[in-house]
Amino acid sequence: MSITNIDHHIGGKVVASTSGRAQDVYNPATGAVSGRTALASAAEVDKAVAVAQAAFPAWAETSPLRRARILFKFLELMNQHRDDLARLITAEHGKVFTDAQGEVTRGIEILEFATGIPQLLKGDFTEQVSTGMDNWTMRQPLGVVAGITPFNFPVMVPMWMFPVAIAAGNTFILKPSPIDPSPSLFMADLLKKAGLPDGVFNVVQGDKEAVDALLAHHDVKAISFVGSTPIANYIYETGARNGKRVQALGGAKNHMVVMPDADLDQAVDGLIGAAYGSAGERCMAISVAVLVGDVADKIMPKLIERTKALKIKNGMELDAEMGPIVTDIAHSRITGYIEHGAREGAKLLVDGRGFKGKAAGAGCDNGFWLGGTLFDHVTPEMKIYKEEIFGPVLSCVRVPDFATAVKLINDHEFGNGVSCYTRDGHVAREFSHRIQVGMVGINVPIPVPMAWHGFGGWKRSLFGDMHAYGEEGVRFYTKQKSVMQRWPESIGKGAEFAMPTSK
Repeated sequence: MSITNIDHHIGGKVVASTSGRAQDVYNPATGAVSGRTALASAAEVDKAVAVAQAAFPAWAETSPLRRARILFKFLELMNQHRDDLARLITAEHGKVFTDAQGEVTRGIEILEFATGIPQLLKGDFTEQVSTGMDNWTMRQPLGVVAGITPFNFPVMVPMWMFPVAIAAGNTFILKPSPIDPSPSLFMADLLKKAGLPDGVFNVVQGDKEAVDALLAHHDVKAISFVGSTPIANYIYETGARNGKRVQALGGAKNHMVVMPDADLDQAVDGLIGAAYGSAGERCMAISVAVLVGDVADKIMPKLIERTKALKIKNGMELDAEMGPIVTDIAHSRITGYIEHGAREGAKLLVDGRGFKGKAAGAGCDNGFWLGGTLFDHVTPEMKIYKEEIFGPVLSCVRVPDFATAVKLINDHEFGNGVSCYTRDGHVAREFSHRIQVGMVGINVPIPVPMAWHGFGGWKRSLFGDMHAYGEEGVRFYTKQKSVMQRWPESIGKGAEFAMPTSK
């Protein structure tokens, strides 16, 4: 099998790395090396920033309507190639093809939002704020901005960032995960075909050296990041210390509360899909089921049956429900959590460590396979409750009442996503009002906001003040300028030494 070299995309063309450093890219289903991605040096990052900086003045002066027309063409190309992108995702990440298709679709929705940039950049105007004086505001681009994105959504998460950023007139540098870097080059090629000027969108493959170079570079005005909380905290503190605007989305421990009046079959469907979809490698995955009152005894047999029956296969099998874990290192980390949970006294009802790759299909013997895992009688003191596992592990916590469920969730350090299954409108309203979490679902297991709203958690799930995409994204990638204007004929004689007021 041939090994593909995966390089940078700078100034409208693929640029071979000169760093001498590279990293293997794997097919998680087979365990085979499929490519080798470059790892940029600080000098290569500097080159990319210089190219983006040179492209910025002309792009910023391009009218929003012309920018939108290029994005419309890119939208057309993305729709034509959505399955090609989905196949790249499955080949390097491992998630099932239908899930990868959904990821591409959600990314395209952000792009559709960004094509409305002429409307989104409109300012405000007030006539006659004082005699003969008008005041208006406008939003202008920042300059060179960068996105540092995770392995679990190699198309969707970058598209949370760059369509809005470049629509607003910025130039962009994407630093994707080295685990699944190929979709970044594919999108760069489509942007080039759509007519985007060279240097407006650039891809730098890399690891921490590239990240640190972006954080330190004077000409990078803003950083967007999605990943784990420790790294998000580091990105935020380092970027802010270097004078950058930072939007850093961190980790999660998402709960689903199941009330006694809930439709249990619907709740089971929600839990199974949200806990085990994408092998649990989602920041919005449900990893804790909070079972209220007598719900646990009723729902556990259903959860056990469904967890054992998961269709775990090579992601290109269209009936697959769950694929492999993304890397061998991640596999070891997740199995370590399972071992720890069992030692701490949680009841291990379904142990995914027994799943073997040969059951997933031909050629999968050496892949990074793990079955769905289900714990009951998990308590808040346990490591598997407190920490983000980022794998197909569902922990069930039993609580006596609604108030205890709310307190349990509000006491957790993370506040990314949460869900409540109930038929009671009052409970739903109280839950939405009281819960200290950024994204809430009522009978919706994964409440990822639509493109025109905005994505972001609370507490240690978000560092920075603005959420991703939507109008929050437009504000993040632009700065407001206020203009007050009057003409000589309306100016009175003499200097004014008092604080100006409306007259």
